[in-house]
Amino acid sequence: MSEESEIKSAKDGTAFSREVGAKAARKLRARKSTQGVWFGLGMMGLIGWSVVVPTLLGAALGIWLDNRHPGKYSWTLMLLVIGLVIGCLNAWHWVSKEDKEMREEQENNDE
Repeated sequence: MSEESEIKSAKDGTAFSREVGAKAARKLRARKSTQGVWFGLGMMGLIGWSVVVPTLLGAALGIWLDNRHPGKYSWTLMLLVIGLVIGCLNAWHWVSKEDKEMREEQENNDE
């Protein structure tokens, strides 16, 4: 084995060791975490409500507009879809924000 390959394998070994150490530390922090199954279920419920509320509000406003101003197109269907899109965008924004915070926390703990 040449000297260059020995140096390369030593560098790979230390990088591998650091990666294994970081993963082990992450697992230990996860075990110590107080967040459990109920926390995850609560988050799913929160995301669900962030979609349902705008959808129902859009449908209710659409029904009211259909009763007051009937026309060729259904306000109910149009506002239901708009409420659903707004709710999905709201949930996507919230989940991406939480994911970003989790990644930043993970990077800070790995350093």
